[in-house]
Amino acid sequence: MDRLFFTGNRKRFYEKMKPHSLLVLFSGEEVRKTNDENYPFFAERNFVYMTGIEQKESILFVLKADHDVREVLYMLPPDPMKERWTGRRLKPAEAEAVSGITDIRMSGQFSDDFHAVAAGGHYSVIPENYESLYLDLFRVELSERERPAHGFLRQVQANYPYLNIESATTILRQLRLIKQPCEIEAHRKAEQITREGILAMMHASRPGMYEYQYKAEFDYALAQHGPAGPGFPSIISAGRNNFCIHYYSYTGKAEDGDIVLNDVGAQWDGHTADVSRGWPCNGRYTERQKLLFDCMLQTSNHMFGIVRPGMRMNDVDKTIRSYNAQLMVDAGIMKDVSEIGIYMWHGGAHHIGYDVHDLVERPEVIAPNMMFCIDIGIYHEAWGIGFRLEDNLLVTEDGCENMSAGIPRTTEEIEDEIPHRH
Repeated sequence: MDRLFFTGNRKRFYEKMKPHSLLVLFSGEEVRKTNDENYPFFAERNFVYMTGIEQKESILFVLKADHDVREVLYMLPPDPMKERWTGRRLKPAEAEAVSGITDIRMSGQFSDDFHAVAAGGHYSVIPENYESLYLDLFRVELSERERPAHGFLRQVQANYPYLNIESATTILRQLRLIKQPCEIEAHRKAEQITREGILAMMHASRPGMYEYQYKAEFDYALAQHGPAGPGFPSIISAGRNNFCIHYYSYTGKAEDGDIVLNDVGAQWDGHTADVSRGWPCNGRYTERQKLLFDCMLQTSNHMFGIVRPGMRMNDVDKTIRSYNAQLMVDAGIMKDVSEIGIYMWHGGAHHIGYDVHDLVERPEVIAPNMMFCIDIGIYHEAWGIGFRLEDNLLVTEDGCENMSAGIPRTTEEIEDEIPHRH
């Protein structure tokens, strides 16, 4: 992304901040894995969205008086010994080129700077009196480990109780909902790379192949485009393992006649694709597999034909479920539409972007430049068939576009890609 993308994101955020308020965002810290090893660092997506910086222990500090805004970026200082062991750190000029922030300081200064500002109109000689502090305190569940923002919140509550805590997450959810042209282009590239990875798995597919071998094919294809790789842990399963929706073991073997399910996506310039396909490892669908797949495909095609601006977002999932249910009744798979819960186990639409399940404010009404998945899954345990068909949708001015349409998605297209092997 060009730095104008990040400066524009910050500008839109600042316009939503209250006067006399502060903003502090953290890039995050490494998480210990074992002994002297950490998990690979992954920067907080909201921090990246605002700055383009993906280096650990970085901080964005913003001061908004009435309408004037001052922004400071804090980075780890140069340390030749640590850099020898764990890699080169960004220089201030490099961070400025990426983020567009001109005031860049070393991370050790942040505490003193924040105190001087936060105590301003209360205890210090700085006259400005700041009233609110915006923090990104998002957690999916309260039981999750704390991030730097949560520890900082306790310090603020103890030392600056007069600061009202505001939600930076709420504003960021609003901003991230509508994709900008550079985001859409990045997503198109992610789709192209994802296509190559899925085709690599299809071309290698054969009975007796292990799930980890399919994953190796996918990872190798993505690695030809750089080190970014998958945007989330790949779901690649076969046979009975397809009935675990988020399956990550990769230890199963695809036996003759088994369906190989994948739910995968490459990332490119921050954006992550999310595509699901299901195919027979031997290259030929059985009649039952075709019957179920055709219900998924017809449902998906129906959705790409009706989604447009003005449609209610909640109606997307409801329509997927009801339309697919009627198809399954008409096909003789179910006796009544009320039985659909036996075969459809998860929702049919989620937003995509900087996160594979994007952290956005779920809209009431669909608007242009929103992006979400159309995800139809059918899990028929009695027949031993479980798969899903998931594509990525971009809302246009008068309809929508299937951004992953170039990845084989009909039984005929898929069979043409897979060698017929027994």
